[in-house]
Amino acid sequence: MQQTLENDVPDKAGVPPGGGIATPLKQFNLLRWFSLISLLIIASVAGGLGYVSTRFVVRDSVERDAMLTSQFIQAMAQAEVRHSQLPPGTTMGELLDSRLDQQHLQFSPALAESTRVEFLDHVEHLPDTLLANVYARDRTIVWSTNPVLIGKRIDADSDLDHAFRSRKAVSASYHQAEDDREEQKFLRDPQYLFIENYIPLFDSQGEQVLAMVEIYKEPQDLIRRIQRGYVVIWASTLVGGALIYFGLFWIVRRAAQMLQHQQERLVASETYVALGEMSSAVAHSLRNPLANIRSSAELAQEIANPQARKNITDIISQVDRMSRWVRELLVSLRPTSDQAEAVDLVAAIEDTHLAFAQQIERNGVRFSFEGPQSQWVASQPLQLTQILNSLFSNALEAMPKGGELRAQVSEQDGQRVQLLLSDTGKGMTEQQERMVFKPFFTTKQGGLGVGLALAKRIMERFGGSVSLSSREEEGTRVSLTFNIAAGGDHGAEHPGSRG
Repeated sequence: MQQTLENDVPDKAGVPPGGGIATPLKQFNLLRWFSLISLLIIASVAGGLGYVSTRFVVRDSVERDAMLTSQFIQAMAQAEVRHSQLPPGTTMGELLDSRLDQQHLQFSPALAESTRVEFLDHVEHLPDTLLANVYARDRTIVWSTNPVLIGKRIDADSDLDHAFRSRKAVSASYHQAEDDREEQKFLRDPQYLFIENYIPLFDSQGEQVLAMVEIYKEPQDLIRRIQRGYVVIWASTLVGGALIYFGLFWIVRRAAQMLQHQQERLVASETYVALGEMSSAVAHSLRNPLANIRSSAELAQEIANPQARKNITDIISQVDRMSRWVRELLVSLRPTSDQAEAVDLVAAIEDTHLAFAQQIERNGVRFSFEGPQSQWVASQPLQLTQILNSLFSNALEAMPKGGELRAQVSEQDGQRVQLLLSDTGKGMTEQQERMVFKPFFTTKQGGLGVGLALAKRIMERFGGSVSLSSREEEGTRVSLTFNIAAGGDHGAEHPGSRG
């Protein structure tokens, strides 16, 4: 079955009839730009949130560990002072600098030393400790788990200075030791993350910082928790970002498809309106001349000799063909009601078969039908007849030297009916098959190219659909799917065929 394209539309090179070069408008690809921009934005936002979240987890965990360590050290210092039965008002900060042992008046240097040793022994054996230092007020290391550091004065340490000035515990996290910091001389290298804690020890009034305990820890349990937090945060960020992206992509893709469909329908509607105004005037103007030509040819046929009669018959045939084109064009452009009626599809096929019976016989085509005795579908009689006439005409023109035209009607799911109309004609190329439902597309000379486009328009108007498949030199098959008419008599199925 063939459909055709007239030369009154711009060709593929963009050259419209009448000369000149048409500059194609560059269409905005909504889906592509959304895919790129949304992916960039969502990835940036997700990455930023992941980074901020992981930094918060580390900072909060480090601060929590530092607070617990500070509370533990200060509580342990108070407990050792009470256990040694030192005079009231004595604090551990007064005892950590061994250089001041001789200055204590209320207790002996030996008692001060024993209390200090007990406290520092507890500090040395804290779990996960890499290094522990004790600073006097002059920034001198008076005790350390690394004996090499004892006696060194640390002057350029901003964290240490800040801890002395603020009189608050200060903590910081590092991933590797800094070579320019003398106090970071560990006995073993940390594996992943270590925490530096500065814990001030005060005088009895709690106003002056007498000593500073510095502890470097590599808390294995905390590190494992931080790593698990990293995995959860980044996995959640990745999954959440992907869900947002693909959800928005699906919505925009549907919107783009709907916009494209609406645009195609708008273009088709504008095409029909514009051509309707032009072709209606032309078609109405052609009707009377065609009728006069046919009448004159019929009168001349009665008195002409046999040889002339054949030519006159051809004239009448071509006039009828032109009249049919004009009628098809007017029907395709005329506004119609969308109100479906119950139409007997089998009866409509039979009527179309009878209308083309002479041409079927003349072309040597065998026609067969398979289906029920009657099948009521939702359509309109005139529109359904127009579709079938167009399909039969295309099929017969594709089989000028004979072939088989087969119609099959079958009920699909209790709600829809399918009509398969297949021929054994010359078929179409893949490119022709893709373009066949475009208005005014044609592969045969002298055709209007509105038959299949009109059929598609009518079928969709009543909730149906049409599809076509074709192969060169093998034939074409058109599938029409109708809604079953409410209250219609479906008829009885029978396996036979009629020709």
